[in-house]
Amino acid sequence: MIDLHTHSTYSDGTFTPQELLREAARLGLSALALTDHDTIDGVAEFMEWGKHYGVVTVPGVEISVDSKLPNNGHLHLLGLFIDPFSTHLQATLRYLLTQRNLRAEKLIHRLNELNIPVTVEELLAEAGEGAIGRPHVAKILLRRGVVGSIQEAFDVYLAKGKPAYIDQEKLREEAALKLIRDAGGLSILAHPHLMNYDTFAGARDKILELKKFGLDGFEAYYSGMPREYTEKLLALAGEEGFAVSGGSDFHGLNKDSVRMGSGKDNDVQVPDEVLAGLQERRKARQQEKRF
Repeated sequence: MIDLHTHSTYSDGTFTPQELLREAARLGLSALALTDHDTIDGVAEFMEWGKHYGVVTVPGVEISVDSKLPNNGHLHLLGLFIDPFSTHLQATLRYLLTQRNLRAEKLIHRLNELNIPVTVEELLAEAGEGAIGRPHVAKILLRRGVVGSIQEAFDVYLAKGKPAYIDQEKLREEAALKLIRDAGGLSILAHPHLMNYDTFAGARDKILELKKFGLDGFEAYYSGMPREYTEKLLALAGEEGFAVSGGSDFHGLNKDSVRMGSGKDNDVQVPDEVLAGLQERRKARQQEKRF
């Protein structure tokens, strides 16, 4: 089994890259991808430790995308097999990371307006050297007793449409897909069901629209995704030639109900053949570039 969607302390996870790989080895996973939000700062460390633990490492990133979606849905793209030394990718992600930090400052200001005394300094200390994310704010709210759980922090204050939510700077769909492709990566639509279309037909139409801009595939296996959604995605992949990926979206203690390699209540197991399929697609892409 493999897991191609995890986060480290370089964004909003609680495991270092080394700890992610140690856990993967303990669980008997054969491959792991690091897909931190808007940063690849942990990738070099991740790749190096992979050799030590005997786990195949896939360099990746997760990018939030500006897209008009129904029901407060959101669109995220995973870039798998990206070149972490791509200067254009590094520069773009640095810009997005700067905007993410500015968003965090606005979020703190919004909480202060709601009479919740959180400071920017407190948030920076919570995030450490990693990219600042809403889970860091949620942990502060929990520690202060404002909420009773991380999930409650999102449900009451931080989720899209809630009082302290602040939109972040995002790339448009075509630009994000091109960024991943130019960095040598495969573009994978993360958690397609969270685009929140009322029907699968709506999600299908959106996926086919993204294909015109270069989308390579999507996560058909994902923690919390309904089984019937997975089945429909696998059928779509067969019909339209999409690559298939999958993962737990592991964040460590910041999503303590989600386990690496198995998701929530063992609801996701990604077979080794998925990695083989992605590697074949990547190889074909590289051959295309030669000719």
